[in-house]
Amino acid sequence: MLRRIWAITQKELIQLRRDPTILILMLFLPIIQLALFAAAIHTDIQHIPMMVADQSMSAASRDYIDALVRSDYFTIIGTATSQDELMAAIDSGRASVGLLIPPDFTTKLPDRQAQVLILIDGSDSYTTNTAYSTANAISESYAVSLIRQSVTPLNLDIRILYNPDLNQLWFLVPGLLAALVQAIALSLTALAVVREREVGTIEALLVTPIRPIELMIGKTLPNLAIALVNTTSILLVATQIFGVPFQGNLLLFFGLSLVFSFSGLGLGLVISVAAQSQMQAQQLAMMLNFVGMFLAGFLFPPYALPAPLRVIGAIFPMTYFLPILRGIYTKGVGLSALAGQVVASLGLLIVILFAAARLFRESLD
Repeated sequence: MLRRIWAITQKELIQLRRDPTILILMLFLPIIQLALFAAAIHTDIQHIPMMVADQSMSAASRDYIDALVRSDYFTIIGTATSQDELMAAIDSGRASVGLLIPPDFTTKLPDRQAQVLILIDGSDSYTTNTAYSTANAISESYAVSLIRQSVTPLNLDIRILYNPDLNQLWFLVPGLLAALVQAIALSLTALAVVREREVGTIEALLVTPIRPIELMIGKTLPNLAIALVNTTSILLVATQIFGVPFQGNLLLFFGLSLVFSFSGLGLGLVISVAAQSQMQAQQLAMMLNFVGMFLAGFLFPPYALPAPLRVIGAIFPMTYFLPILRGIYTKGVGLSALAGQVVASLGLLIVILFAAARLFRESLD
């Protein structure tokens, strides 16, 4: 069995060596993608363009506006005189927030009845959430400073674990690592079997004593080495260049990354066996990778998804690897805390490999 697997592995290594350009691209593309994503993706939006209509023109209204600007979350791009002008600025896209302070703002402050109107462009979820929560917090702080006393007797002690400074890269990088490894793993093996069928070499494999499961493993092993190199390079870039600290055990990290990469490569083989052409395989790989990012918890937590989508998300290795990666990378937890996810990952790996072998056998029949 091992000799047959090694023979297929050697064949795949020879094919990789014949196209060094693709090999170099596979090795360096994840690093480039990580650098671009880490630099471009920001969930903590700052300098939101704001149009101001200060009808009060008082010291109190200027203090309130200054409090918003000093937070660095809002930048005044212009002034207006009415709500209609604020709406026009938001409609045209020049501003994302409109602030209207009425003429009686100062006179109603002593009675605690002063009101302001903040209009927020709701077409961008990240901007909307940031502007809404920040404006609320600043307004409450401003009100407390005016009355010189706490608005509630409750003493709230909030402690943020593992990322006390709320550094957004510490949130993003572990998820990006999993997403990039999954994408590269799918693309590495999505063409492995369908290419053999299109170029006519599948018949040569059929006359050998190789079993379907041995063929699947043999085609996976060379690409597994590439996936592990990608994992290592992404980890080095994340820690050494972007400064995201690694808190856990490196051996545990690479051991479980091996399982995840193997599962992703196996899922790519399922695509390759099921597809009828290389173009179809590429499209399926892109679709599964895109859907997986949404359902596995990279962008949204799985518990926030409807039950049917959570069931679909269970077929993606990334669904189980993301909690593992965040636990090891960010929290520094050990194997005992991740036992459930590890068992699920190993179970999914076995199911994926046997599914690929079964589909390959059925395609031959």
